[in-house]
Parts: sequence; structure tokens; C-alpha cells
Amino acid sequence: MTLEEARAFFRGDRFAVEQAGITIEEIGEYYARCSMPVTPQHRNAAGAVMGGAIFTLADFAFAVAANVGGVLTVTTTASVCFVGTCKGDTLYAETRLVKDGRRSCFFEVTVTDNLGTLVAVVTSTGTHLEKVSS
Repeated sequence: MTLEEARAFFRGDRFAVEQAGITIEEIGEYYARCSMPVTPQHRNAAGAVMGGAIFTLADFAFAVAANVGGVLTVTTTASVCFVGTCKGDTLYAETRLVKDGRRSCFFEVTVTDNLGTLVAVVTSTGTHLEKVSS
């Protein structure tokens, strides 16, 4: 799958793409890098980026990385550790495949801001369901 094909396929994830404003920046084999501009809609009452917005970015990056190979894969479990406060105006999520098996996979996703601040680390387990039809 090319970057443009991935972007076209994931336009169907309207919450991430339209509401959160996430863009797929780069893809590779079991890899994705996505970005999300930080806007007022992403902030909580304290003015910080809401945890749900950060997790949405990480979960979307996992979905892209786990699905660009042509096998429909869904998140079955995820764990998020918020480790820093976003100070920049853009967040990035980058995936790393830890293990892939016949029925499941395990990824680590790091979320940083454009200033290099580590904001969160998310681990996600996915279940492979079926081949994506062309």
C-alpha cells in the first residue's frame, strides 16, 4: 500500500481524520508516523491537551501500521502512559512493531510534540481478522 492509498483508505476513519485533524505522514512495513495539530478543541479545562486526543492519535497510528499490510487488524487492548505535557503545537505518533504473530500483533507507539517532548507511550495489542479486499 502506498502513502496515498493509505490516506484514501483511512479517510473512512472520520473521527480521527476530520474531527481530530490527524494526517498520515509516513508508512512502511508495520510502521506509521502520524501528526495532529494542537487546536483549542484538543485542550481540556486546564488548558492541556486532553488525554483522549493523545490516545486517539496513538490508536490511529497503530491502526495504520497494523493494517497497511493488507490484513484487517483491530485493537483488542491498549495501555497508555502519559509521561509529559505537550508544549508544542503539533503532536506526532510513531509506531514500532514489537511482535507479529498469526492471529495477533503487539506495537509500541510513542507520542511526541514538535519540540521533541515525549508526551505518551502506548502499547497496543491487535487481532488479525481477515485479509482486506482490494
